[in-house]
Amino acid sequence: RIQQVSPLARRAIQMEQETSSATTTSTGTIASTRTNMDAEVQDLSVLSLYDRQWKTIEGSSKSSDHQRKRRPVDTIEKIDNFQNLEAPLLRFRSTMDGVCDGVPFANFIMDLEERKKWDVQIENVYEAYPIHDLEVANVAMGFNYGDCFRLGVGYCKTKPNLGIDSREQLTICGINEFSNGGYLIWGTEMKEWHDHLLPPGKRVTRARSHIFSTTLLPTESGNSFEVEYVLQLEIGGKIPNFLTTPIVTDSVKRLFKCAHDFYSEYQGQKDEIRNGYSLLLTP
Repeated sequence: RIQQVSPLARRAIQMEQETSSATTTSTGTIASTRTNMDAEVQDLSVLSLYDRQWKTIEGSSKSSDHQRKRRPVDTIEKIDNFQNLEAPLLRFRSTMDGVCDGVPFANFIMDLEERKKWDVQIENVYEAYPIHDLEVANVAMGFNYGDCFRLGVGYCKTKPNLGIDSREQLTICGINEFSNGGYLIWGTEMKEWHDHLLPPGKRVTRARSHIFSTTLLPTESGNSFEVEYVLQLEIGGKIPNFLTTPIVTDSVKRLFKCAHDFYSEYQGQKDEIRNGYSLLLTP
């Protein structure tokens, strides 16, 4: 589903699969890779339908470079009632200066102190159940989606704000690194039969991320990178989407502003950017 709604993720994954196919020496493995790619192409047959459903609600792809640099988000697009799940699907696109490294961007979402810098509603976010056997995870993905180097189940809780009471989420998330220097940060909500993994205490309204992905892909210059953030968040409760969508949109714009400021200031190597960061997994 991520490839169907995120052109940047689709491009990064296809580049990874082409690289994997070109460097593989085993004929059987090449055939398997090609089979997987052909199957995914069939799965993407609905792309033209989705492309027609996107509506630009802010910005324009025709904006000048100067205009884009003045704002942290280039374009914001929306599909209403995506896959009949009632919640809208939102897509945010931008280009940022600096070194392409997905770990700091992930921490703006997944680390409590970093998230407080842009999310006024956040009460708690932490990694509840880290998954350490990443080799098995990569085997399950068929090695077609880069190297999954972080994976786990996390918990997130928000504070009441603007008439919306507290929300909680239980999400499995991961970070995949591509050989071309790109990253895919992804996540999806756990099902009801996983509710026993929720922390003890009084339950609050459950919000659900049906689709969550952030793709970072370096530009040819190597001094900047593209970012595409896709989110379908069902807030829960009885609040209509026309009230919650502007709140979600403004929140993600603040996230992009924090990330933009961070990456433009730190132009060093990846090891320098990673220093001091640890990963907590939940969007």
